[in-house]
Amino acid sequence: MELSIVVLVLSFAVLLFLNVPIAISIGISTLLTMLFTIDFTPAVMTLAQRMAGGINSFALLAIPFFILSGILMGQGGIAHRLIEFAKVFFGMLPGGLAFVNVISCTLFGAISGSAVAATSAVGGFMVPAMTKEGYDRGFSGAVTVTASTTGLLIPPSNVLIVYSLASGGVSIAALFIAGYIPGLLLMAGLMAVCGIWAKMKGYPVGERIPFRDAVRKTVDAIPSLLLIIIVIGGIVAGFFTATEASVIAVLYALALSVFIYREVKINQLPSILVKSVETTAIVMLLIGTSTAMSWVMSYENIPQTISDALIALSDNPYVILLTINLILLIVGIFMDMTPAVLIFTPIFLPVVTELGMSPLHFGIMIVLNLCIGLCTPPVGSVLFVGCGIAKTTIAKMFKPLLPLYAAMFIVLMLVTYVPAFSEALPRLFGLYE
Repeated sequence: MELSIVVLVLSFAVLLFLNVPIAISIGISTLLTMLFTIDFTPAVMTLAQRMAGGINSFALLAIPFFILSGILMGQGGIAHRLIEFAKVFFGMLPGGLAFVNVISCTLFGAISGSAVAATSAVGGFMVPAMTKEGYDRGFSGAVTVTASTTGLLIPPSNVLIVYSLASGGVSIAALFIAGYIPGLLLMAGLMAVCGIWAKMKGYPVGERIPFRDAVRKTVDAIPSLLLIIIVIGGIVAGFFTATEASVIAVLYALALSVFIYREVKINQLPSILVKSVETTAIVMLLIGTSTAMSWVMSYENIPQTISDALIALSDNPYVILLTINLILLIVGIFMDMTPAVLIFTPIFLPVVTELGMSPLHFGIMIVLNLCIGLCTPPVGSVLFVGCGIAKTTIAKMFKPLLPLYAAMFIVLMLVTYVPAFSEALPRLFGLYE
């Protein structure tokens, strides 16, 4: 058994080092591990069965629809209107454009469900605007990158759907509602850093927007903001499930982008559909291979071994939770969020539930933790997109990233050790006991 664990870890690490796509790396290392206890033909058949079983879930139907609605939103002129809306309230403050960047990324990330989309769409507008006003490109890029991850906590969020699958069925509606307070806490923490940094650097103060223009910009943004209310309000009120809500989101995004804002043309829809299919295929392959790896680890009793080791490490739950967070932070540096959630949820969930942490609380904790990894080299996908958008390098972004990392870590600790931040809203709406 010990040798098979070594093969699993070593082969996976070597394949990642060789830049093999992560889904392929997971599948190959899983198959190699199976070959230690199963013959080749049954091993291949078992791998295929586990992959197919991993994506054979009704809840996962929501993912392709939310991906499609996010792409429609990204090309539908939503980002520009949200930026103008945020300027109405925060553009006149010291470092106001940095505040506008954070809020716009949060709103767009929540609407699209994608940190990469938020970085691209909002950063494409905000980084040039901030540069024009005298902001450093490294700081502008760092703010965009970190703020874009807040949308992964505020629904609709595909990664929370993935966690629901990995955890064995935690309510998606409860997870969606649970992400609001941590997401807003993260937004507030990043804004606090932006305010302090802007004051230190003497960044300019924007002009106050005239009342008439402020009203026009607010009204123009309301249709975009309504998506969150329609999707989450409908789920909480019991009008539709999370999967049905994803279809509503597509229809609403289509109507908004094509017929109301008219930023997307009918002849662009085929390319948008192809892009959504490509993204969905990548996500589903990751889910399938990660599910197979989780099964192998369970077969080899790895979760129980790690659970026993962590509990033997200390009898203090605060120390164990800190240790788990540090492990996940390291994991997030080298692994994308979706496979990390699928692989490490079965490992750590038994540990934290034995400590008294609810699966709902742990779901928000692990997603928030792995958000930091998206902004961290060498694998941080959002970080590299942000570098491209800001036309700068990681080296120039690193210094302003440090206080933003610190703010994210402080919020992570608050969410970890204060269950009410994750559980209060679901309990209030009767979604979690």
